[in-house]
Amino acid sequence: MKEGVMGDLVRFGVSADEELMLNFDRLSANKGYSNRSEALRDLMRDALVQARLEQFPDTADVLGSLTLVYDHHARELSERMGSIQHQRHELVVSVLHVHISHDDCMEVIALRGKARDVRELANALLSLKGVKHGKLFLTLPAGKIVAQKKAARSQAHYKHKKDSAS
Repeated sequence: MKEGVMGDLVRFGVSADEELMLNFDRLSANKGYSNRSEALRDLMRDALVQARLEQFPDTADVLGSLTLVYDHHARELSERMGSIQHQRHELVVSVLHVHISHDDCMEVIALRGKARDVRELANALLSLKGVKHGKLFLTLPAGKIVAQKKAARSQAHYKHKKDSAS
């Protein structure tokens, strides 16, 4: 499957408790999904991303966004933040700086690299004195979320043969 190209659609049935489905439908509608399929696809992709990050916690190629809210007046904080980002410039894709109030600024830093390196950079910035709050969000490049058909079929075939042999 080529990156960005959807494969063949597969229909499947899911049995669930009625109350669970009603709550899921309500949640899906509140989040703006027009149908269950869209909501389930997003849940499946999120589960795949999380599993990949757990399977390869250090070596996965990731995309990240780090959001920091900090005290604009904290002594030398801007310089330290800049210095840390320059030391790991290969991870920093872009930085958005926003003036929130007279005292507070927010930075959103787009990151790309190995999971371990991105987390280390984020932790170095989050732990600086004067940073009031921050959060790192990690995901995978779109082409890495869903396994290639051939690899997925091969694994399913292997599992089926293994289970049949038992």
